Amino acid sequence: MRHGMQKRGSAVVRVAIFFCAMAAVFPGFTSAQDVAQFEKRMTEFTLDNGLKFLVLERPEAPVVSFHTYADVGAADEVRGITGMAHLFEHMAFKGTRTIGTRDYEAEKKAMAKIDEAFLALKAERQKEQRADKARLEQLKSQFREAQEQAQKYLVHDEYEETFSREGSAGFNAYTSHDATQYIVSLPSSKVELWMMMESDRFAHPVLREFYKEKDVVMEERRLGIESQPVGRLLEEFMAIAYKAHSYGDEVVGHMSDLETMTRAEADAFFKKYYSPSNLTIAIVGDANPQQIRKLATEYFSGIPSGPKPDPVETVEPPQLGERRVVLEDPAQPFVLIGYHKPDIHHPDDAVFDAITDIVGVGRTSRLYKSLVKEKRIAVAASGFQGMPGAKYPSLFLFYAVPAKGRTNQECEEAIYAEIERLKGEAVTPEELAKAKTRARAGLIRQLDSNSGLAAMLTFYEVVTGDWRNLFEQLDKIEKVTAEDIQRVAKEYFTTKNRTVGIIETKGA
Repeated sequence: MRHGMQKRGSAVVRVAIFFCAMAAVFPGFTSAQDVAQFEKRMTEFTLDNGLKFLVLERPEAPVVSFHTYADVGAADEVRGITGMAHLFEHMAFKGTRTIGTRDYEAEKKAMAKIDEAFLALKAERQKEQRADKARLEQLKSQFREAQEQAQKYLVHDEYEETFSREGSAGFNAYTSHDATQYIVSLPSSKVELWMMMESDRFAHPVLREFYKEKDVVMEERRLGIESQPVGRLLEEFMAIAYKAHSYGDEVVGHMSDLETMTRAEADAFFKKYYSPSNLTIAIVGDANPQQIRKLATEYFSGIPSGPKPDPVETVEPPQLGERRVVLEDPAQPFVLIGYHKPDIHHPDDAVFDAITDIVGVGRTSRLYKSLVKEKRIAVAASGFQGMPGAKYPSLFLFYAVPAKGRTNQECEEAIYAEIERLKGEAVTPEELAKAKTRARAGLIRQLDSNSGLAAMLTFYEVVTGDWRNLFEQLDKIEKVTAEDIQRVAKEYFTTKNRTVGIIETKGA
């Protein structure tokens, strides 16, 4: 399963994907004014327990894509359970009381013994210097034996293999700071199978192999962060860019939290964040809305309702001065520069999208042309908004990879020069026009998938409050002016609002 911080990227590109999807659904679809025609194929309803469904009829092929959006991500975690949202993503594939087990009642007792053994081992480890080494080894042995006993009842990967036998595609999940999402596409004749399986795993999840899966996640952390220079830099960079908000923590979590968190904590996390009121499901493809509503009521309405969790209340205070972190590593040098910016709801969000396109997208972007093609001081250079999320104020990032024989300082100064250029002179009409027309470029170049469309519907529904804001985004980009870009660059791209991360190759 995929995980980690998702670069939101340019909404120009995101909207382009959406509009090419609309071209496939509605020939001739070219503007936001066609929302009324789009709505004719859209059905939305909410069950009594608070679970919302978005159903888009797209009968061109006998397939359906399902996208379950849980409005919980790494940003919702607190100290002590960082990494829990991602870990639960793993747990959601382990099955239920009827799927993934040979004897659930016996397995339940075996898992209770694992928990008991882990808590005893955890307590002994927390004694630190006072820990009894002989006792530790005994407890480790008991913990391993308890896990081995539980394995006898396990049917590995039964949840995934059930879908695979029925012709599934794209079966996956991913966790970001803002959300946890579960996806799969199936033949349209298998809608009821999905209803049964998806409702069962959120009504009766079984957190089997919890401690083994923690080991898997810890290995992911070692490979993806601790052994990767850019991964280590990014973690350090985000930690100093955010001193209050949870956007500063890695999705995979801190190693000490992963080592000590318990199944009981995961169960409490599920009960709080996986209530129906915190889930939104999009179904796109050859689907009959009446059938979907009937089956959804039959399979999902029995899940108990619960209050929607409060959003993160911590507000990152204004940054008062430049922050900088330098890592020494024999790896490739690297420079990363970030500026705090508002969330997706702010009127300037579309302006940042336009800036993304002008300075950071493709070989014609300002950063690539200046640093890579003309000055030849970098082998890569770009910029984009929305790291690490969109729900809360995030960062606009610039980065560069110095060319052989060139330095981070040269690249950093060249990036600042391009930023000052944004402030000092208006972007050309041609640059601005290209940024706007890129939103429609996908109409010619490609067709989008049901799955991609379902992802965008849930994103806009949950994060902005209405899937129709897909259409509004293009209108907002169209209204961006050269003066807006200068104003935003001057307001946000300031020294005191800046965080800089560097990989220096000392010791190579």
